[in-house]
Amino acid sequence: MEDHTATGIGARPAPALRRYVDSYVGFDLRGLPAGVHCGPPSRVLTAVISLSDPLEMAAGVDDGSPVTRFSSVAGGLMCRSVAIHHDGRQQGVKVSLTPLGARTIYGMPASELTHRLVPLDELLGALGVELVDRLRAATTCAARFTALDELLLRAVGRGAGGDRVRRVHPEVAEAWRRLVAARGCVQVGAVAAELGWSRRHLAERFRGEVGLSPKTFARVLRFEHAHELAAAQDPLPWADVATISGYADQAHLVRDWREFTGRSPTAWRRGEVLLGAG
Repeated sequence: MEDHTATGIGARPAPALRRYVDSYVGFDLRGLPAGVHCGPPSRVLTAVISLSDPLEMAAGVDDGSPVTRFSSVAGGLMCRSVAIHHDGRQQGVKVSLTPLGARTIYGMPASELTHRLVPLDELLGALGVELVDRLRAATTCAARFTALDELLLRAVGRGAGGDRVRRVHPEVAEAWRRLVAARGCVQVGAVAAELGWSRRHLAERFRGEVGLSPKTFARVLRFEHAHELAAAQDPLPWADVATISGYADQAHLVRDWREFTGRSPTAWRRGEVLLGAG
């Protein structure tokens, strides 16, 4: 009988990429129960390259969203979980881009990918095809991460050298940094005032670049923190998760959890087959 394992190896990208790329993770899941994994909303844009069978994904959980097969896929920021259907075995590499890095890597603002899943080569062209080929030819995570560094640095060079990439407005970049640093526990109006903008102007500029309003992005950040705590090997009680991640009370956490995952916290924990794996 095959062992039940879920392994993940993470790495930071090359220093020259860290403004644009948050992290790499190589994952290998074997012998787990078949099911649907909820890929939760987060502060990053996620790209996944499968090293086994194509990924079967839908841009929503239990909401009738169509399932599409991808050998490699890129997604924008989401306000709901992505459904990843699997038969208990998956192998691949996940690349997490910052919203401010989308212009340089993909040649478009992150807002153009909000709530979307698209084939990676549709964004990177021939470079995306080469990237997938290089990752599948490599035999170790270290070799795959090296290939990612090399090819994404080429994407950065291509973007920086062309007219297609306009710089992110510095006030938008600073607002993004402040929201991320505070894990969403900051007043958007106060951030706008410190930047010398009105709240409305910041909201318009921020949404135009990132794809979500600052207020919604702050909610995603609080949820992301709560999700990290809830997915830990020895999770805290839900009331403590709510307090630590900045919710007014557990009821507010439950409301956001239902909106972002399509399930109550307890139903999510019961149905998430990857929890505790490995």
